[in-house]
Amino acid sequence: MKTQFILIVYDISNDRRRTKLHNLLLDYGTPVQYSAFECHLDEANLLKLKKAAGRIIRRRKDNVRYYSLCADCVDRIESSRPEEVTKSEPPQTMVV
Repeated sequence: MKTQFILIVYDISNDRRRTKLHNLLLDYGTPVQYSAFECHLDEANLLKLKKAAGRIIRRRKDNVRYYSLCADCVDRIESSRPEEVTKSEPPQTMVV
């Protein structure tokens, strides 16, 4: 299946829910900031992740955003730590 690069960022003030979401996201991608993950996901896994995240968060209090980036955009990502820049190619193995 074709994967897409998704940047997921979240703002959750409750420690318990924030930790639960962080642990969930570890199964899908790489943390690049405390509240930001880079993921290579196919459509089925993205929907699965959104459903699982929806069971954790409180919609009126928490905010989770999913940014889908094209390959050209991913290849232009810059960081003060160039060795940590994610490439547009997905990893060879994927945890599902």
